Amino acid sequence: MKVAIITFPGSNCDYDLYKCVQLVGGNPEFLWHRDSSLGKVDAVMLPGGFSYGDYLRAGAIAAMSPIMAAVKEFADHGGPVLGICNGFQVLCEANLLPGALLPNTSLLFASKEVTLSVENNSTIFTDLYESDRSLRMPIAHAEGNYYADEETLERLEEDGRVMFRYLGPQGKPTNESNPNGSANHIAGIINTKGNVMGMMPHPERAVETILGSVDGLDLFKSLLNHISASKRV
Repeated sequence: MKVAIITFPGSNCDYDLYKCVQLVGGNPEFLWHRDSSLGKVDAVMLPGGFSYGDYLRAGAIAAMSPIMAAVKEFADHGGPVLGICNGFQVLCEANLLPGALLPNTSLLFASKEVTLSVENNSTIFTDLYESDRSLRMPIAHAEGNYYADEETLERLEEDGRVMFRYLGPQGKPTNESNPNGSANHIAGIINTKGNVMGMMPHPERAVETILGSVDGLDLFKSLLNHISASKRV
């Protein structure tokens, strides 16, 4: 699995993703925001961080980078694209995913471990997760408050495109356990084709026991398995 990891000015999780892809047997390579071609890659990942200093809005300037034209074309042809934290913000700003990420309702930066439910385990990113499994992953963001209009939210729910949701201590979504005010407690979504996913929590920071959780590992393994299977066809 050859994975392009896009580095923008201000990205700070690109090396985490690089190590994570290696951990599951993939072949990562960095691409710069000024590049205009992806080359021959099997997947694209947009890392967390503060691209362009989060000026204007988080992800807004990054969405206009030269490399994003190639990312859009890759996604349009069914290529897998994963955006994490700032990468999720970029995907929304680039209209590869619906909605927007607003400032946390607390107006404070949130950095802690959260519990997530797996809402859909029949995608290329989640098919190694059991449907009732809860996950522990860290978050680190100031603008993770997912917003979309009511019609879009209804479509996301009806089509099973909500991937992850924030959970409380009793295993149910609660306002108290929602770290940013996100609509419907949404932590991650996928596009209609099922090949572009964005999420605010950091699965790449939950792949080794020393990090406190390995719950992010199956996401990357799921994608690797999908790509390996598609190459055998």
